[in-house]
Amino acid sequence: MKTRYSFILLAGLCLCSCNDWLREDGPMTNRVEDYFTSAQTAVQVVNAAYVPLMWEYQNTYYSEFFIGDIMSDDALKGGQNTNDMAASYDLENFRAISNNEIVLQYYRAQYQGIARANLALEQIAKMEVEGDLTQLLKDRLMGEAYFLRANYYFKLVRLYGGVPLVTEPIYSAGNWKQPRASVDDVYAQILSDLKNAEAKLLNKSALAAEELGRATKGAAQAMLLKANLYYADYLRNNGLDGSAFYSDAYSWGTRFLSDQAAEYTLCPDYADNFTLEGENGPESVFEVQYMAEGMSDYGEGNGFSRGTFATVLIRSRSNAFSSVGWGFNHPTKNLIDEFEASDPRLASCVYTPSEEQVVNQVEEYYLGNPHLCVKRSIMQGSDYVVLEDSHDSRSPINMIVIRLADVYLMYAEAALRCSNSAEAKIYLEKVRARARGSEDILPEFPNYQIPDYSQAYAMHQLQDNADDLMAAIRHERRVELAMESHRWYDLCRWGIAAEVMTAYAESESDEVKTHISPFVKGKHELFPIPVEEIRLGGIEQNPKY
Repeated sequence: MKTRYSFILLAGLCLCSCNDWLREDGPMTNRVEDYFTSAQTAVQVVNAAYVPLMWEYQNTYYSEFFIGDIMSDDALKGGQNTNDMAASYDLENFRAISNNEIVLQYYRAQYQGIARANLALEQIAKMEVEGDLTQLLKDRLMGEAYFLRANYYFKLVRLYGGVPLVTEPIYSAGNWKQPRASVDDVYAQILSDLKNAEAKLLNKSALAAEELGRATKGAAQAMLLKANLYYADYLRNNGLDGSAFYSDAYSWGTRFLSDQAAEYTLCPDYADNFTLEGENGPESVFEVQYMAEGMSDYGEGNGFSRGTFATVLIRSRSNAFSSVGWGFNHPTKNLIDEFEASDPRLASCVYTPSEEQVVNQVEEYYLGNPHLCVKRSIMQGSDYVVLEDSHDSRSPINMIVIRLADVYLMYAEAALRCSNSAEAKIYLEKVRARARGSEDILPEFPNYQIPDYSQAYAMHQLQDNADDLMAAIRHERRVELAMESHRWYDLCRWGIAAEVMTAYAESESDEVKTHISPFVKGKHELFPIPVEEIRLGGIEQNPKY
């Protein structure tokens, strides 16, 4: 017996040392790395990581405007009536709980994007530079994956606070339960990923025309400005010192303005940013790409559409126009009143139909509000443009994530936080000057009035001091970026959501007031963690939910 075991051991050692065939996978076994054998594969896996940016429907619609616009003082939900999109109704009126479908589906979409980016980062890093996979292409693809992962985590941390931090593909069922990371750790990962992206990405001008829409060095620099600004605000709101991150925001903004001076310019006509012809134009830093397709995918869910639902969702329900929509995202009178007299940007944001154009007031007015959102409706003047050869669930209009005017105003804010009011005034004025054009309107700071949120929107004459300059920048962000889904996030990061939303509720009609629940500071700035994720992963709930 002993001899026999010795022989078997020896034979085994020989086999292990000379031939690995006994340990080879069977003929039907697939390994992840076996798929990553070409430049085309590397491109495809990164393309897949972009796709969840497009997603807007899974059991319910969760387009960005349902959060950024409707939850703020900029818009009411709209739709056929208050029961239409109940999940959105609960969010806008601060009644949402952890089983809210938008809260769940938005959360899960971001983790789909993170998982795809993680796979790309793991596998492309292992690929040899050969053939079509040049070092330049490999670096660019890695940079795009870093940028996308940072973007998905940024979207999560703004709405949910600290979330599970997963930076590698999960191949084992034993690893899928992950604890919540702190907000600090999530921002540290975001900033690290963005720095890696910035070092590897190309400038916009280096991309071929068919590659426009991919992440660029300029997009990474702009996001580094934005993420640092948000994290600094988070620290300040929690009584901590955010000065180092305000300084980093200012530094990245300065680098963007230097490195990207030849890459981006403000469109001479503000309205050109929101047309099909203006997509990926001179002002566009990063936007989500959509395309028209001729088939319907109502009710199919994530991944079934390469077009956006936004257009049909926000168009008027009236058949007086050439294309009938579903009537969501009604701009508020409060937003309209924030625009200064003769500000031409208002017409690019809001359209108020005439009495003749309102066919069914019960459905076309929402809680007495008739106003329509113009942006992403592909609307020109009073006419809705018919999308040729396209089903209405497949609109091609892109969603702008960052454009140059946004960068200018974030930079002005960072400059002011770093006590450089002169620089802040310059970039505030650049945005106002473009809007002004050649007209004698929109005077330079401080020669105008803006609403004072702390005084129930009473008009306030600006003075030349830091507090009023910050108020002017905040005003400019609201009107310049109106109905582009920034407002809710701005209010929360500035730490004034409770103040503004309380004042807004008091300014609304009696009909609207009956639907709005009180805003609870320290609670409603964040979404609840979805109850399904708590049940599956055992993570803890956000405070007060």
